[in-house]
Amino acid sequence: MLELLPPAEEHAYRLLVRLDGASAEELAGVDGITEALLESLRGKGLVTPGPIYRALPPDLALGNALLRHQESLESARQVVAALSEEYRSTTRRRSAEHLVEIVVGAGALRQRLREMQDSARTEILWFCRANPIAMQGPENAEESSALDRGVKYRAIYERELLEKPGELASIVESMGHGEEARTLPILPVRLAIADRSLAICPLVPDAARGLGEPTAALIRSSELLDALVALFERYWEVATPLGATVPAETELREPEVLLLSLVVSGMPDKSIATQLGVSKRTVQRRLDRLMSLAGVDTRTGLAFQAARRGWLT
Repeated sequence: MLELLPPAEEHAYRLLVRLDGASAEELAGVDGITEALLESLRGKGLVTPGPIYRALPPDLALGNALLRHQESLESARQVVAALSEEYRSTTRRRSAEHLVEIVVGAGALRQRLREMQDSARTEILWFCRANPIAMQGPENAEESSALDRGVKYRAIYERELLEKPGELASIVESMGHGEEARTLPILPVRLAIADRSLAICPLVPDAARGLGEPTAALIRSSELLDALVALFERYWEVATPLGATVPAETELREPEVLLLSLVVSGMPDKSIATQLGVSKRTVQRRLDRLMSLAGVDTRTGLAFQAARRGWLT
């Protein structure tokens, strides 16, 4: 459950979800479920008070924990901003040419992205925002060859990008070669990191585009690079996985896995139908089947059950 609960509490809560209610005595012999454990769940607002404990909706009880998670993401963004400001304020007192290099122009930026992937040995981390400034997803031929030689790719895509013509098909193809892909409604910056030792981060915000050539910073090993890696990992934790393969021991069909991940990400039915090349009625029919398999009748319930059952990993 996104590590919001210790494993023992999560196990006890899931058991109570399946039961109409149970007393501490009835649960005493089940995998170490104690009254203290049940009282801990009650204190977190996940179950009713005893003597008969019943599960309460998790979205309300865990709302504060999710809020704290969002606050930690904001804290990571602030770290990046603070380190960037510290760098700018001290740049005259130290030699920075070995840490940060400025790249100007879409062509130069595209070439650096290609070189970064060609020279990568272990992994590429990528924030892919909508409206790329240097390289469209289908143009990135370097990723396929890097994946083939064992480089691990983890990419987070802005939801709007998934609705662009050809982008989702390109992403699914890359996932077929081994890319791990997730999605979020919005990302804070464009970012590519190779082997945790080199990053490319555009410097000009979208609002200022059109005023000149795109400009990016090529950042080598430093505290700033460490902060960018931490920022990526924070967003990776909360992003929605995009599914391309059917999880083992499930009744899901291959087209349903991708559909499920797009629904959970919040993409509208019309956009999903367009990207999958099917009708809205087909989307709804597949959704009805997924909800039937999950034993729910709402999309919120489907998203919860998909996470609980490991349908999206």
